[in-house]
Amino acid sequence: MHIVIFGTCDSKLDELLYLRAQIVQLGGKDCKVTLVDAGRSPVQHEAITVSQDTLTSKYSPDSSQDVNKLSRGDVIKHMITCASNWLKEALQKEKDEPSQAIHGVISAGGTGGTSLSSGVMKDVLPIGFPKLIVSTAASGDTGPIVGETDITLTYSVVDIAGTNSLLKTILSNAAGAIVGMAQAYETRSKSEAATSSGSKQRKRVGLTMFGVTTPCVDKIREHLEGKYEIECFVFHCTGHGGKAMERLVEQGELDAVLDVTTTEICDYLSGGVMSAGEHRLEATLKAGIPCIISVGATDMVNFGPKGTVPEKYRDRKLYEHNPTVTLMRTSPEECKQIGEFIVQKIKSAASDTAKVQVVLPKGGVSMIATPDSPFYDAQADEAIFSTIKNGLQNTDVQLVEDNRAINDEGFAVDIAERLVSIMDVASRR
Repeated sequence: MHIVIFGTCDSKLDELLYLRAQIVQLGGKDCKVTLVDAGRSPVQHEAITVSQDTLTSKYSPDSSQDVNKLSRGDVIKHMITCASNWLKEALQKEKDEPSQAIHGVISAGGTGGTSLSSGVMKDVLPIGFPKLIVSTAASGDTGPIVGETDITLTYSVVDIAGTNSLLKTILSNAAGAIVGMAQAYETRSKSEAATSSGSKQRKRVGLTMFGVTTPCVDKIREHLEGKYEIECFVFHCTGHGGKAMERLVEQGELDAVLDVTTTEICDYLSGGVMSAGEHRLEATLKAGIPCIISVGATDMVNFGPKGTVPEKYRDRKLYEHNPTVTLMRTSPEECKQIGEFIVQKIKSAASDTAKVQVVLPKGGVSMIATPDSPFYDAQADEAIFSTIKNGLQNTDVQLVEDNRAINDEGFAVDIAERLVSIMDVASRR
């Protein structure tokens, strides 16, 4: 078992050495630990495996760069690049030398060290790889730290400044956590390698879901997994959910996507709190894998508690989904913009239009957008439907107009079967 520790040894050496000792003790005699110093200034210590000057000379994009002359923020950016380059090389080496495989990465630090180590982990390590940070910032807004990845955070409670008894307890717990995660990862990796050759592999399908499209996605999952050699990965469209799905597409870990719920586009365009950013839809389309796009939950923009809704939207149709989430009904003009976004992404990013379909549920795009429901707005719905229909004319993309609502069981089964029709997938016997 091999665990890597990232840290800034010029400011956290004693704490990192304690963490290292705990990992060695808990991991046993066969546990290898690599301590990588990503600090501002070089430190000499026999326990440091990869020194700061090694990172800045061998792995820097500019070996002439004097780190000490950089501002604090620029130092962190520079060391993220250096440490990322080292880690990429280390992971590449294990392909040729399995004995060099890394099974977990851990770090401990304040806000600067957390930003540095999370930047490396998010940039280099795939989802599913054990990664843990002990951080003074772990109880605040952790979105920028974790992003769309599976970084595990442990709040340090006290500052990581001296090895007092409380911090020792927390670092010991973190050491136990990363040792356990690394052991589980190593065991699973060996098991998968032993069973993968010659065995029938299920196709992996990504599904996007929101509370108001849950019945549809549940039925799709039940149908696909019950009838075909498929396993479904459902992503909650909270912003990071869409990013995580597309990250897995980029990693080659999804074989197809049924993007039922594209509500994150609404938040990107209208300033909601659940935006997945300007690149939503791109990864799947560029990958050329089977992809069906629908317009689930495009009737809403998401905000926090009602009092947090921006002043300019206070006179709009609002709906309290729960005490912490307030929904705003998208207007016809906003729906037109959403449709234009979808069309533009398909036209600019799709590498294989034969594997792309768009399905419009004209009976209602969410649980609360059907006739007699709070967000029913025929004019707004028509704006998104017509914009997509007109925008995809004279393209090879198949457009399906379905008069049922998105949560109709028949709609869910049919859209699932449409995906199967463009996939190479075996049915269960």
